[in-house]
Amino acid sequence: MDKPKYQIVADEIKEKIINKNYHIGMLLPTEKQFQDRYNLSRYTIRQAMDLLVSEGYIKKKKGSGSYVSNKYLSSNKDKSLKKIGVIVTYLSEYIFPNIIRGIEKELKKQGYSLILASTNNNHEDEKQCLEMMLNQGVSGLIVEPTKSNVYNPNLSYYPLFKQRDIPILMINANYEELNLPYIAIDDVKSGYLATQYLIDQGHEKIALITKIDDNQGKLRMKGYFNAFEQNDKLFKGEYIYTYNTESRQKVIEQIVEHISNNNINISALVCYNDEIAYDIIHQLWQYNIKIPQDISIVGEDNSILSRLKELNLTTTAHPQELLGTKAANLIIEAIEKENVLKSELIDTYIIERSSVKDLKNI
Repeated sequence: MDKPKYQIVADEIKEKIINKNYHIGMLLPTEKQFQDRYNLSRYTIRQAMDLLVSEGYIKKKKGSGSYVSNKYLSSNKDKSLKKIGVIVTYLSEYIFPNIIRGIEKELKKQGYSLILASTNNNHEDEKQCLEMMLNQGVSGLIVEPTKSNVYNPNLSYYPLFKQRDIPILMINANYEELNLPYIAIDDVKSGYLATQYLIDQGHEKIALITKIDDNQGKLRMKGYFNAFEQNDKLFKGEYIYTYNTESRQKVIEQIVEHISNNNINISALVCYNDEIAYDIIHQLWQYNIKIPQDISIVGEDNSILSRLKELNLTTTAHPQELLGTKAANLIIEAIEKENVLKSELIDTYIIERSSVKDLKNI
């Protein structure tokens, strides 16, 4: 039995969508243009379009036209169509493998494949990653911002995904210039808890080392300030050390030199994350400076480094794999259910180990 004409038209359009001739978010030709192309009545073309709407291949926007939708992906078993792009700053360092693992496991469970890319916290690399994701025809995009606290020349790429109806979710931070949803640890609270813990242990001369080209560092510094303010204490400007991606090692050497030569009168140090705490502690050991006997140190993120026996670092919680799992679930819901993504902060708390000296009970 011959197929109805509207079915033939629908199948041809469907094939072009699947083969990416018509990509997700693309405005399709008008019904009149399809009429002329197929030499069929307006009624037949409308039947074809209505069928494609019901199957999730297109969606109609009043006064605008018909666009390729991504809803069909939820019922399509072809994994080559169900691709999620994930762009992170680093692939194999620090907490990133756990975050990626959480994303990958959840995507696999729900029938999606992962296209993974790294920016190395470099804007030129980020540009290449974004161009690749646009060309790959991903259904959704999870992005960790690159240098989120400085101007980014790549911001104009992100509306291109929105134009194609490709949902974007930021992780760990966000670009404040763009109204994009994000999921992250409560970094202000993390910085606050790390500082407050030291204050509770009787410390007053507390230094901070933080990263200033990423939003997380700025927010964790705000938490440091908040702890002093809420305790009616003053912090000193010379106790604050800042670095960016390029100056990291130089600033670590500077703070180690200041501590080892007694150029700075502090009893404790809040570190932007466990990784920088690890590097500072290892360099201090070379000067026979003991933790916490000579100086107390608190990290942030509860990474595997903080749990090393020789470090046993007091830190703040960061459920890395859970963050990845949540991010994957949210992006899939945005694709399949067209949920409007909302930003979410994950709570954190102090994890007490043995890198802080209790000055109150001396």
